[in-house]
Amino acid sequence: MDYLGTGFSNIRLPNDRNSYIYTYSSNLNTFPEEVFIHEFLHSLERTMNEYGYDIPALHDNVLYGYENDRLTGLKDWYEDYMTCNIDADGKKIGLDKIVYTLKPPNQSDFKYSLELPFDKEPKNIIEEIRNIFKSAFNITKLIKSEVEQ
Repeated sequence: MDYLGTGFSNIRLPNDRNSYIYTYSSNLNTFPEEVFIHEFLHSLERTMNEYGYDIPALHDNVLYGYENDRLTGLKDWYEDYMTCNIDADGKKIGLDKIVYTLKPPNQSDFKYSLELPFDKEPKNIIEEIRNIFKSAFNITKLIKSEVEQ
């Protein structure tokens, strides 16, 4: 969940609509949406932790008896995690439904946010260096304008 310290994940998919990742095939992939759900749940897990809720860690599925199934991956674990339906010592645990209404609590995470140009990825080292300088300049400009106010 981190990209150059900006705190988010990026999942790239091919533009080819005939790609195997858009269809289910037990020979090629299992539960192809799993990576999206997994990364989304990490963001909800982080929000809950920052608000002080005690929830199971997303990667602790085995501790609660959930195995990675050959055909469905961790689908059962994710469903129970999202609906607070994990059995633990006679209680149901998981993400409290309040998480779906909360904003991330730390404004500093977004104070100097930048839109990253993923649709314009560098094609060589010169473009990559140019993008680094452009991003650094934009952050400096944002901070300077706030200091002047």
